[in-house]
Amino acid sequence: MRRLKRLYRTIFIENRTLTGVAILFFVCAFSAISTGFWLAWRLSYVALLGIPVAYAWSRLNLQGIDVTTDRSGDRLQEGAEFEERITVRNNSWLAKVWLEIDDPSEMPGHHARRVVTVPAKGSRSFRVKSMITRRGLYAVGPLMVRTGDPFGLFHHERSYGSSQNVLVYPRATELPNFHVPPANLPGEGRFRRRTHYVTPNASGVRQYEFGDSYNRIHWASTARTGELMVKIFELDPASDIWIILDLDRDVHVGDGDDSTEEYGVRIAASVARYFLTANRSVGFLSFGRHFDVIEAERGIDQYTRILESLAMTRTWGDVPLHDLIANEARRFGRHTTVVVITPSTDERWVAALGLLHGRGVKVAAIVLEPSTFGGPESSLGVFASLAASDVFTYMVKHADDLQSALGGSAEDVPTKSGM
Repeated sequence: MRRLKRLYRTIFIENRTLTGVAILFFVCAFSAISTGFWLAWRLSYVALLGIPVAYAWSRLNLQGIDVTTDRSGDRLQEGAEFEERITVRNNSWLAKVWLEIDDPSEMPGHHARRVVTVPAKGSRSFRVKSMITRRGLYAVGPLMVRTGDPFGLFHHERSYGSSQNVLVYPRATELPNFHVPPANLPGEGRFRRRTHYVTPNASGVRQYEFGDSYNRIHWASTARTGELMVKIFELDPASDIWIILDLDRDVHVGDGDDSTEEYGVRIAASVARYFLTANRSVGFLSFGRHFDVIEAERGIDQYTRILESLAMTRTWGDVPLHDLIANEARRFGRHTTVVVITPSTDERWVAALGLLHGRGVKVAAIVLEPSTFGGPESSLGVFASLAASDVFTYMVKHADDLQSALGGSAEDVPTKSGM
């Protein structure tokens, strides 16, 4: 039965033109034998000879073809251009006509399809630029070349190269004046003090003095001045910053770029960028398709790790935010600031955050107002509970400019009692 279905699909669906020509041949041949009419005989000859010629044409049109592609890279930022250059070389003495070149991909905004004709012993190349509009992991390729005969009887295709994965990072917004409560560390906040200890914060150089360790010598300044110069260090003013992104599928609303999911991911990327640029130690925590934790560290490599996690983030989680905070509370101490990003209207997570605050952990919340994203509920009750619990809070609504909502001037910073 399956073979009959496959045969039916091949004859009557995939190769309708060929089936029509075959039927025409048999009709003309039967008519010619029955009546001897000369036109029927000639039509029979044309159909009989045209089928193998068309098949040979389509097969030979793929022979001697070499296709290469040069892609811009496998790491991109959302909103950036993905560029590739595709080159088709013809190594045979026959020109190749009507070659359809296609580099398939699920990447939004990516369209790499051309129809080219390549002369004998020649080549053709073209460049494709695509604006990437959505974060995620996408497969590009392998490159496909399709061709056929002028009558459309036969179609052949061949793949070249292999598939390549492209990871698109979420876009981060610069937050020049973002603010959260400082934790209890020496020098925390905007104040710094010099120290004789080696710390990650070098503030300047001075002349070498007897007893200075050799690992404190700043060789670039030494070469420039001709005298031994050593680095001056400051106390590290930075506590650990932990970003918790709520990925519970039951609390998120909206579709595509207008969803709380995309806003939450972009906010998390922006907050991580803000603190890592300031040389703070940042960690990330979420529970989507699986539990994802990135231990707090500094540097550009840490930012890349967080962006990679956010690029793959989906709101597929089934763990409520209050359970996630309670289960991971042991990670946070008095020298930690926790920033929670959520659209949840369930006030139990406010209570869980209040328990952290009671233990001396500095906490802040960025609440996405679900009613502005098309959700049925409002977060005003949660906002009131956060204010009553002395939790520093930002409110973000749909279509808000994140730089204004999270990075306003000092006068615009949200106020909380007990600061």
